Amino acid sequence: MKKDFYEILGISKNADAAEIKKAYRKSALKYHPDKNPGDKEAEENFKLAAEAYEVLSDPQKKAKYDQYGHQAFDGSGGFGGGHGGMNMDDIFSQFGDIFGGGFGGFGGGGGGPRRAKGSNLRIKVKLTLEEIANGVEKKVKVKRKVQAKGVTYKTCTTCNGQGQVMRVTNTILGRMQSASTCPACGGSGQILDKKPSEADAQGMVQEDETVSIKIPAGVVDGMQLKVANKGNDAPGNSIPGDLIVAIEEVEHEFLKREGENIHFDLYISFPEAVLGASKDIEAINGKVRIKLEEGIQSGKILRLKGKGIPSLNGYGSGDLLVHVNVWTPKTLNKEQKQFFENALADEHFVPSPEKSEKSFFEKVKDMFS
Repeated sequence: MKKDFYEILGISKNADAAEIKKAYRKSALKYHPDKNPGDKEAEENFKLAAEAYEVLSDPQKKAKYDQYGHQAFDGSGGFGGGHGGMNMDDIFSQFGDIFGGGFGGFGGGGGGPRRAKGSNLRIKVKLTLEEIANGVEKKVKVKRKVQAKGVTYKTCTTCNGQGQVMRVTNTILGRMQSASTCPACGGSGQILDKKPSEADAQGMVQEDETVSIKIPAGVVDGMQLKVANKGNDAPGNSIPGDLIVAIEEVEHEFLKREGENIHFDLYISFPEAVLGASKDIEAINGKVRIKLEEGIQSGKILRLKGKGIPSLNGYGSGDLLVHVNVWTPKTLNKEQKQFFENALADEHFVPSPEKSEKSFFEKVKDMFS
């Protein structure tokens, strides 16, 4: 349940505008990121206080909140319906005057220029079941945007290299000064000065680069991995974006994957089921020999421990589940047919399942439990 806004700021419902502002300033200064570097709980409290102030400082929103509580803003009020999506720069931009001169902006210790981040690149990588089980290193070629050689930048004249522009507005609480990202340089404090002819308007060119991707064992189809700083560059003193790698699992000819377990359908003849046999079956890393007991029943599931897919978290491996299927012949010669006609009355051929034998539904239940 969401915490009450008045409780967050430590005020009563009768508090006036000055008291609300004072309470928010006290709370914001207490939990300000500059005072609590790396403290996630303090950051959460800072955002909660900002959300509470954003509602209670607005007479109309305050009236709605007093009448309906948090339901008045579900999906539409506060910071997009919840503080979880708030941006620190937005908070400072809206309520910058609250902090006075004691603190700077966010995300870099002061209202100076910020380093932009380039856009991410996305690729798909196909993996066989063997590669998924063992882990693999893949080399892929990607086209990245990088800063062209010979590009130079100069100080942005709109913000004088600060990355922010200040504005003063008149509100019911008086004159408020706030900072926003410079529209000319995007907050970097620099603008393009010179560039070679082959570069685009931002001084970037596209280059091929071979990237090595280490893929751990146990990944699943659709999973996305991140290779840091292998996306596109951004202009100026920027941070490269990331390369997002989507995993695509190639279906195996014989083996079927279910989480960390592997399933294999083994078909045996009627004589093999009666007499027992040794069989070589497909496993992820080659063939495995198993022994079938005499009189084995169709539907029997043999579990080979640890022969499945390794856990992505390193907690062991799944199992290889061998499903035994007795193949019934569809055509017989005269002698074979006579043999089975004689066997119809033989007590050894009358179905007599043991109580320990699990039904089909019990086996399915065991598989998914």
